[in-house]
Amino acid sequence: MIVPSIDLMKGHAVQLRGGRELVINAGDPRPLAEKFGRIGEVAVIDLDAAMCRGSNATVIKDLLQLAPCRVGGGIRDVKTAIHWLDSGARKVILGTAAKPEIIRELPRERVIVALDALDGEVVVDGWQTKTSVPIEDRIDELREYVAGFLITMVEREGRLVGADMNRMQQLASRADGVRITAAGGVATVDEIAQLDRLGIEAQVGMALYSGRFDLADSVFALLNSDRSDQLIPTVVAGANGRALGLAYSNIDSLRVAINDGVGAYYSRQRGLWIKGALSGNTQRLLAVDVDCDRDTLRFTVEQRGTGFCHQDTATCWGPHSGLAALEARVIDRLADPPTGSYTARLIHDSELLSSKITEEAAEFIDATDPVHIAEEAADLLYFVMVRLQQAGISTSDVEAILDKRALNVTRRPGNAKTFSTGARL
Repeated sequence: MIVPSIDLMKGHAVQLRGGRELVINAGDPRPLAEKFGRIGEVAVIDLDAAMCRGSNATVIKDLLQLAPCRVGGGIRDVKTAIHWLDSGARKVILGTAAKPEIIRELPRERVIVALDALDGEVVVDGWQTKTSVPIEDRIDELREYVAGFLITMVEREGRLVGADMNRMQQLASRADGVRITAAGGVATVDEIAQLDRLGIEAQVGMALYSGRFDLADSVFALLNSDRSDQLIPTVVAGANGRALGLAYSNIDSLRVAINDGVGAYYSRQRGLWIKGALSGNTQRLLAVDVDCDRDTLRFTVEQRGTGFCHQDTATCWGPHSGLAALEARVIDRLADPPTGSYTARLIHDSELLSSKITEEAAEFIDATDPVHIAEEAADLLYFVMVRLQQAGISTSDVEAILDKRALNVTRRPGNAKTFSTGARL
């Protein structure tokens, strides 16, 4: 896969040649993060912090709200690494600070070590200082502590001269199962596909910013189809992960989808098809994923309107069930409340709703029989769902918070709180 890179200097996204010469100033990195994040993790590198010339921390915190990010640059101790992990970084990238006594204090699955090499020799201090240490020695020393290595070939960085496939394959073998991300010189989507077949990610900056290719090209290059028309089956899922239906993609539809952030597909009858253009049942594209066999895409979307299916149902298999169905019913009651609707009454009577939530929570706590516990949980979830919709919050918003909290390394003690209102909770 491709890992788009956002290198930060003075709050702007930039691209340097050889780590020194400014070639591109792409301005505000936030729109880039939103777009890049549609295809997976984005590498965010604070060049100012890395060079001890300031910090882009405020900008990085904004980017963490827009895309799944791996954060690097200026992370020199455990405290700083944990700060970024707690802030929502999927992974942290450590360079010269990547010593066993530091990285062993961090969750292995979320640590990447950056190894910068000039002609096979590790260089530090912004590529200014040679260490006489072969890159293989650093891999041997650190691989048991990390989830991956970000390997930059300095002599190729920013020059679009192509990746050294043989060398990267040798280093991937040396890493012995630890993921390798290759940076420096990647110039074509064919190279990204070749690296992918070797199990190596390609971190790309200059080629994207200079227009050599775009994100859709890099994703489509990974795919293969056994269909005569070469269309790629595309599973469409809601933000909650539930399948809505099946569509097809080609390079043109994928480009529109990723660049514009919409549900765009290829219809065998109509050609390029943007979901909702006629019906109003539009989609906001949240993520594009490639499956393990590289022959299927998954679009995760925020579905608006009555649903995905042309028969005006939520899915091509009919209506939702469970919590998704409950949420849909509550939304419907909020939009068009029928006479005598208890849900509509609750939505417009906050005091009654608060009382019912407290009451049902207490009954849930007191229940002991498994069937009774499940029934009380269902009652409580109903009233919680009403409260969420009253505030304009979706279940996917709540799930996003849970996912973010799961990234925290620092844990709260979770002790019971004392309530002064007399409530049993």
